[in-house]
Amino acid sequence: MSRPVRLAVNGATGRMGQALLGLLRDDARFELVAGITAADAPQLGTPIYPGTDGLLFTHDWPAAGSLDVVIDFSGPAGLGEALDHCESQGIALVTGTTGLDKVMQDRLAAVSQRIALLRAANFSLGVAVLKRLLREAAAALPDWDLDIVEAHHSRKVDAPSGTALALGEAAAAARGTTLAEAAVYAREGLTGPRAFGTIGFATVRGGDIVGEHEALLMGQGERIELNHRATDRSIFARGAIEAAHWLAGRTAGAYDLDAMLTERIAR
Repeated sequence: MSRPVRLAVNGATGRMGQALLGLLRDDARFELVAGITAADAPQLGTPIYPGTDGLLFTHDWPAAGSLDVVIDFSGPAGLGEALDHCESQGIALVTGTTGLDKVMQDRLAAVSQRIALLRAANFSLGVAVLKRLLREAAAALPDWDLDIVEAHHSRKVDAPSGTALALGEAAAAARGTTLAEAAVYAREGLTGPRAFGTIGFATVRGGDIVGEHEALLMGQGERIELNHRATDRSIFARGAIEAAHWLAGRTAGAYDLDAMLTERIAR
């Protein structure tokens, strides 16, 4: 687009929403139009970030006016409202909302036939590249053992991380299998020799680790280590912003970060 992309952030009062507003205020590629909040969100007496004076905070979607793209980090209910508005107005949508049931999953698939929609559980561009590299390595070295090690802060309640599982799924698909068939999530006691073709997972929890993921491909006399370390949570907001700029103006369809990377590589 020759003009700035008109954008709204859905879930503007959340942690990710605040990070997005903080980055977008200095990004000349965008015109930040509105911060969409939940209907029961407290009234904002002061701007969330310096530089957001005059920004419209509202739970009334039509009040946001004309938009090119919406970035959504809200919740299942907030995403549903965003889908309603974006579908009716033909607005592109980038969403990182997780915890969706099958009904919402099916709805996302249906709406993507009418608007440009990009969805990701992890918007780190580094992780997206890691996933791409692992997929290629796993396919090129199908006989090598593969383990995925991930580390996060002590407050994280699930294991393995969603990103670790996504990496495993990419590797399994590249080898013509599924994670359900190949995954080994725990090793303890007399486990016996490693079964051929398995993908192992190991989990570390402690301190304030933002997120670390390492894929180990192990052959005879050599190994490959692919790893990504996050040191700042703003990487996820930065990735979503890049996705929004790339998605704005595209034809209807379901997109992902890998599609964006493929286009960049082809240039």
